[in-house]
Amino acid sequence: MANPFKPTAGAVPPLLVGRDALLAEVDEGIRAGAGHPARITIFTGARGTGKTVMLTEAGDRAMAHGWLVIDESASPGMLARIGEAVDRLLDGVNPRARRRITGMSIGGVGSVETELTPRLAEGVRHRIGRLLDTLEKDGTGLLVTVDEVHARSDDLRELALITQHLVREDREFAIVMAGLPSAVSDLLRSDAQGRVLTFLRRADKHVLADVEVDEVHDALVQTVTDNGRTIDEDAARAAAEATHGYPFLIQLVGFHVWRAAAGDRITRADVAAGVDAARERLGTLVTETALADLSPRDLDVLRAMAADDGPSRMVDLAARTGMARQNADTYRRRLLDAGVIVQAGRGQVDFALPYLREHLRARM
Repeated sequence: MANPFKPTAGAVPPLLVGRDALLAEVDEGIRAGAGHPARITIFTGARGTGKTVMLTEAGDRAMAHGWLVIDESASPGMLARIGEAVDRLLDGVNPRARRRITGMSIGGVGSVETELTPRLAEGVRHRIGRLLDTLEKDGTGLLVTVDEVHARSDDLRELALITQHLVREDREFAIVMAGLPSAVSDLLRSDAQGRVLTFLRRADKHVLADVEVDEVHDALVQTVTDNGRTIDEDAARAAAEATHGYPFLIQLVGFHVWRAAAGDRITRADVAAGVDAARERLGTLVTETALADLSPRDLDVLRAMAADDGPSRMVDLAARTGMARQNADTYRRRLLDAGVIVQAGRGQVDFALPYLREHLRARM
């Protein structure tokens, strides 16, 4: 039997757990018409919380209402690729015949690095407007999704300006973006973007948090049974608790537990083997990637946190690292923005990524 779990970055799982309310808001924004706040949405969260999956699902919701979707990432040449996608849709006899275009699927354009002039950006705006003229006659519109947003993207600034104009014109247009907390914070704090920045600050911003373990349990059981196997109740509970509600780990644990089972019944022993394999892969796929982006002093703070069995007090971390309290608070903010730690109470922090404490202890 094919493994139903999908522990691949950006892959849509068989069951999307704990995100129904957020997607319902996007769906409502599409149906409600111009001016709905969900027409401009930003998803943020730590690595592995499902930001890219949310973009895919938002596009699926829009397509269910007959909208066209252009999927992009905030890499150099993004606005040129969006313009090319709009041109391809405009050139079709029936623009609705092609419902989704990804930036990387537009032949040859995906790798172009273009520094756009304001004139070219204006051209993209008017081309989108012509496409919307056609779509709005049929009662539909255009959604653009942008992954990996960051403050250094000139194209993203221009796209925000285009979006601002389209919103003022009450066009059937929506944009959904996603990025790491640090990148989104930098984007919204950047003074270089002036009133465009103010416009983005009014976007619907959602931080993707962990999922309730009970919801994980139900999703694991349903996925297993829907695909022809059974799972013992104690095994299902152990598997759910091992994920800590972390979306990527839900798929990773499910994948390795499924692989560990020899027959149609998944036992507690299968779960134990699968969880061990999943934790090892998590270290390679997520934990090491997150740590690679941090400075040596950031890592000093995390190692100091690893000495505690639970939340750490900032006063203790300052003492362990030899930092002044003010400097320790600076690194606390940096790690919060990076999505590596979370606030755990007044003057306390804890790890945001599951098994990061164990990962650090094993390497200290």
